[in-house]
Amino acid sequence: MSQSTKLLEPYKLGPLTLPNRLVMAPLTRNRAVPPGMVPSPLAVDYYGQRASAGLLITEASQVSQQGQGYQDTPGIYSKEQVEGWRKVTDRVHERGGRIFIQLWHVGRISHTSLQPNGGAPVAPSAIRAKGKTFVNGTFADVSEPRALELSEIPGIIEDFKRGTANALAAGFDGVEIHGANGYLLDQFARDGTNKRTDAYGGGIENRAKLMLDVSKAVAIEAGADRTGIRISPVTPANDITDSNPQALFDYIVGQLSALKLTYLHVVEGATGGPRDIAPFDYASLRKRFKQAYVANNGYDFALAEKVLEAGAADLIAFGKPFISNPDLVERLKAGAPLNEWDKATFYGGGAKGYTDYPTLKATEAAE
Repeated sequence: MSQSTKLLEPYKLGPLTLPNRLVMAPLTRNRAVPPGMVPSPLAVDYYGQRASAGLLITEASQVSQQGQGYQDTPGIYSKEQVEGWRKVTDRVHERGGRIFIQLWHVGRISHTSLQPNGGAPVAPSAIRAKGKTFVNGTFADVSEPRALELSEIPGIIEDFKRGTANALAAGFDGVEIHGANGYLLDQFARDGTNKRTDAYGGGIENRAKLMLDVSKAVAIEAGADRTGIRISPVTPANDITDSNPQALFDYIVGQLSALKLTYLHVVEGATGGPRDIAPFDYASLRKRFKQAYVANNGYDFALAEKVLEAGAADLIAFGKPFISNPDLVERLKAGAPLNEWDKATFYGGGAKGYTDYPTLKATEAAE
């Protein structure tokens, strides 16, 4: 590809100037160190290697122990976790990068073995998801959840607020709220998972309320210009459904735009799957959201270029290509081939398939 590609143009995102429009998508890698769920020294290398991305978004990081759904995912609620993440942000900044953390609460997609005192995972309603999670080195059915009491909801919002304050203390340039892929905020928004009859259930406005309340709290803590959010309107991930996703997400996105969040990160289609799984008008979201639109899911450089040229997105998030190509930006500039990724090493393990993918320079030097 030529140097003039739109992907390689700088972009102003709030107070940050991104050197290019490639975003490294949040990618769960299950390599935090138990029992404290602290990012490992390998994470420092992993994110540091990828610092040439326009923006790095970390793997989803739980805002409380209750928010954890899989083994060995990092948190952002303890002093030790903040110190671990500080080493990551220091390395990324030393290399000229910019990094946001993704804040996560999985809700019902969890297992009693991960929950405080072995309790049930929490959800908008006590409906068990059809699906599995990864715990104790194996895949297990997710546990039966319990419905959150109305009195507990302010505590959930507070957990996101505290996670945001901790992220800033750890040196992050901003935060991304995880409102996608069938996790807690998404569970509240959808009528397939939310059967509540209180202020957080019923019509679209009520079901959207938790996602919007969290967004307000986070934006106040971090500044709206350092707050992004991720949504996935039609994904079936984690057994999530809604009878009218277009109306739901048109409403949510209009409200998010009014909060002036710095970006909207949209998983188009099925997460990690077909882009055309269900009809949806993403241009409607683009029209409603006045700040940056980040497009995600199954993008190659050609599709990314086409979408940017058409003005249908401002930034493009890449996932798997960043796993296997720490120097993805440099490879794009050079028109060089990409390393293939190894699915077997995506989740858990050590340096293999994490920090040992070769750069173009290293490959050429070895030849």
